[in-house]
Amino acid sequence: MREWQVKRRERTKQLIELGGLVVKARLVELTDDDRATLYGVFLTVAIKLRSEDREQALAIWKRKGKRAFEAECEA
Repeated sequence: MREWQVKRRERTKQLIELGGLVVKARLVELTDDDRATLYGVFLTVAIKLRSEDREQALAIWKRKGKRAFEAECEA
């Protein structure tokens, strides 16, 4: 397989997984599948990640995500 094909498949897999997280967090249903709203949410998160609170926000969000994954595995 050519290198560009491998990279394309890796990128496609990443995009599918990220989309799955959006669905898993129920953001699609909570926003009535409004792409502008979802984009606005992501831009808000990006602003937070560019701020002085970056490390604290990442730590909090990471803990929440890990707990949610663990709870899902236990269920």
